[in-house]
Amino acid sequence: MTDSEYEFLGDSKPKRRGWLKAIVRVMIVVLAGTFAVGAGSYFFITNQLSASGIEVYATDGNSFDLPTPEDIDGPINVLLVGSDTREGQGSTAYGPVGSALADVIILLHISRDRQNAVAMSIPRDLMVAVPSCPNPEGGDPYPAREFAQINSTMTKAGPACTLLAVQQLTGVTIPYLAVIDFKGVIAMSEAIGGVDVCVATAIDDEYTNLHLEPGEHTLIGDEALAFLRTRHGVGDGSDLSRISNQQVFLTSMVRKLKDEGALINPFTMFRLGTAALSNMTLSKSLTDLGVIFGLAQQVNQVDLDKITFIKLPVYDLDGEYAGRVAPSPERAAELFELMASDKPLVLAEANPGSGAVVAEESPVVDATLESSDPAAIEGEVAVLPEWVQGTNAATKSCSN
Repeated sequence: MTDSEYEFLGDSKPKRRGWLKAIVRVMIVVLAGTFAVGAGSYFFITNQLSASGIEVYATDGNSFDLPTPEDIDGPINVLLVGSDTREGQGSTAYGPVGSALADVIILLHISRDRQNAVAMSIPRDLMVAVPSCPNPEGGDPYPAREFAQINSTMTKAGPACTLLAVQQLTGVTIPYLAVIDFKGVIAMSEAIGGVDVCVATAIDDEYTNLHLEPGEHTLIGDEALAFLRTRHGVGDGSDLSRISNQQVFLTSMVRKLKDEGALINPFTMFRLGTAALSNMTLSKSLTDLGVIFGLAQQVNQVDLDKITFIKLPVYDLDGEYAGRVAPSPERAAELFELMASDKPLVLAEANPGSGAVVAEESPVVDATLESSDPAAIEGEVAVLPEWVQGTNAATKSCSN
């Protein structure tokens, strides 16, 4: 446009330049705000990490420190605990406030060569020997117990005691601990946009207020939490059926996170971290953002069909311990030895047990498949015996 044309439109060059300056200023403000939000998220997460760190110990009494790069390059063992605490959860629907118990216990093992990962669910009703545990409030340690329900280890001595009990049970050294509560599960499900699950048989559970018709459902918020908590609505109503149902949710969530590249995207990790960390307790060995991101990247390297979800093999107790279970001595020992020796573990085919059914054919694993890491024992994958119940992240299963 010429000067006269600007004047004809009732405008002028100086005024046009003023608008350009205004647009530039707005862009600067937007960019600065974006940076500030990113920086704010970073400082929020790092502050939450520092505040949440708790001391955790090996069975020899030594504490676990922040890992070195060499530690992360080796086999990785993490204990994931879902707390059923009602304290500060903001809803009476979860029941009255009482003692915090370890409602969900999962031992995650990632092999040194990153070709395999196994997540072993440990029933909350499991009766085990519990070692002496440090008092998180200071003072005298809590004495060892010969026979106690494993979910009670959190009640007084905190999640570090649960970690010690699992290490003593399995013989596996577990340097990392992550505890999430009800609000954390809700926040995580919202942050990832919900999790798709398949329901084969209608779920009607008055205890968790979960009612789902057969078919496909996207679970988010309170409904996602209720699905993970339901026991009376699936299988035979036992905790073992509940574990099968949880694996329906967890395998679908892993598929979504991997498909969307969430585990290797720093911005997505920030979003997930911001959503969850206010409702999580982490060991001091997990209070570094670089460590968390590094571990997520390690998980992302494992193919879906090599991410295996299994249950600890158990048998039912009777008498005064009716309704509780104990580890099957020989079978449990076999699994513990395989995990401790970093033997890559896979299932020949999915066997979810009560509480779930396979929705599509499970991939068959070649038992002669070789590991890329010469440090792996004999360089071969261990195909798990048929009595091991579980599935893998590549296999779609349905709640039943």
